[in-house]
Amino acid sequence: MVCIEREGLKQLDQYINADFSIACETIFCCSGKVVVMGMGKSGHIGKKIAATFASTGTPSFFVHAGEANHGDLGMVTTNDIVIAISNSGESSEILTLIPVLKRQKIPLISITSRPHSNISLASDIHLCVKVPKEACPLGLAPTSSSVATLVMGDALAIALLEARGFTREDFALSHPGGILGRKLLLNVSDVMHTSDNIPYVKRQASLRDALLEMTQKNLGLTVIVNDIMQIEGIFTDGDLRRILDVDTNVQLVRIQDVMTHGGIRVRPNLLAVEALHLMQEKSITALLVSEKNHLLGVVHMHDILKAGVI
Repeated sequence: MVCIEREGLKQLDQYINADFSIACETIFCCSGKVVVMGMGKSGHIGKKIAATFASTGTPSFFVHAGEANHGDLGMVTTNDIVIAISNSGESSEILTLIPVLKRQKIPLISITSRPHSNISLASDIHLCVKVPKEACPLGLAPTSSSVATLVMGDALAIALLEARGFTREDFALSHPGGILGRKLLLNVSDVMHTSDNIPYVKRQASLRDALLEMTQKNLGLTVIVNDIMQIEGIFTDGDLRRILDVDTNVQLVRIQDVMTHGGIRVRPNLLAVEALHLMQEKSITALLVSEKNHLLGVVHMHDILKAGVI
């Protein structure tokens, strides 16, 4: 079966022709939406094609041809384009719609296996998708033809994606709930700790006070700031382990004497996934978020992972 369907796909190259280019240009110039129609298995394929268009920069939706005959044709406007899918090119539910589409001057692109079928001849643009043989041993169930039609739809979508200069960022905007969307849309400012949740002390604070702040805020660090919240240094769990190796009086030692000057900082508009990569590169678990050395927040690795960017 796989071999039969693979052989059918090999035949598709001949149909990526001038008609294919015209179809792409027509869809590209469409000011409305691409409305995909079909019946049966062609309808199922049409739903996927419409979904692929919509997620790659070509506004599109699917309308069941049978339902279109009973009111849903009202979804289609004169600014739209209709793509009708019918392997035989003779689906009665689509044929009855064609006079209305013609009257409203709505461009019709058909995808069939028969260039001389009634739907094909009535179309403004016809894309032929013909396979030598169905994978179904009875030669009845749409199998190879369905796969080939799906590939033709993908080819249209990707050609249009490239023509529009559609980017990963554009793709993310239509996939905000997916991992890619979160990677490309989630900034450090969306997950950082701010205001009273930031662990910080003044440089005059004792080491004991700094440790209490670290314990209370539970981020594994505290930031050392001046009176106007400018960053002067940082003290982490790692620093604590190092000074405990020597005889240190946490009551008497001031934090400024044991802090690490500076601290790795990022801007709030940095992508969260980039902040995560920076933490992994530096083998740290948190970053300071600042603008012009002014402390705005702290972002922790666990917060980024919890947001699901990977």
